[in-house]
Amino acid sequence: MDRMFRMMGFWTAVFAVLFFVGDMFNMAILFFAQTAGFLALGYMRLTERMYIYIFGAYLTVFFVGFTYYTTFIMEPGFH
Repeated sequence: MDRMFRMMGFWTAVFAVLFFVGDMFNMAILFFAQTAGFLALGYMRLTERMYIYIFGAYLTVFFVGFTYYTTFIMEPGFH
């Protein structure tokens, strides 16, 4: 399970670089932060149950934040 968190860190790093190259600096910073968190968790050698709990908490925070953003902040339409 620790390798799965390192793998997620790799893919969030790839997306962070792509966001950075695309001049989307806020998203790049967010994804670099996620990369650091995933890599740190990947090398902590926790139990598999703890990794599942952490991933569940991560998904909960993501879905709550995404729902809040799409409901109250995002403006529909083109710029």
